[in-house]
Amino acid sequence: MAGPETHPNLMASAGIPTRLPDDPAVDALIERGRADFYAVVREYPASSLCWAILAEGSLMTGTEAADIAAYAYARTGYHRGLDALRRAGWKGSGPIPWDHEPNQGFLRCLWALTLASERIGDVDEADRCAQFLRDSSEEAYQELSQDDLRREHADGE
Repeated sequence: MAGPETHPNLMASAGIPTRLPDDPAVDALIERGRADFYAVVREYPASSLCWAILAEGSLMTGTEAADIAAYAYARTGYHRGLDALRRAGWKGSGPIPWDHEPNQGFLRCLWALTLASERIGDVDEADRCAQFLRDSSEEAYQELSQDDLRREHADGE
């Protein structure tokens, strides 16, 4: 997986940061809770956050089948997020701020896709996704990679 940024992305700092609109799945998840999670996913299949939650849950399972499921969930959320970003005016590069909460579902999917790609042996894709995350939001990369390290420490790895 990509370590320190290998090259500065001059396009990432150029232009206006893209901020996605509020995700209605967030309110539904808060209102309805864990017991109704899958119904919320069915109602809001465009929600990258829902796909990120599914991918992250699969990654925590740690089995080969779960890693493959995580890859599929993360890729779905990633593509739904790309669609949303384009609708919000994103042109394929530029900042996607982590501190704007509606962006976090997409950025979490991108990180989950990085991890899942690495686990299934697709190192080129893992490196590409890690670099894309860093180019989009170095803050997201730092936050998510630190969370991952904290989880590994808690699990005794």
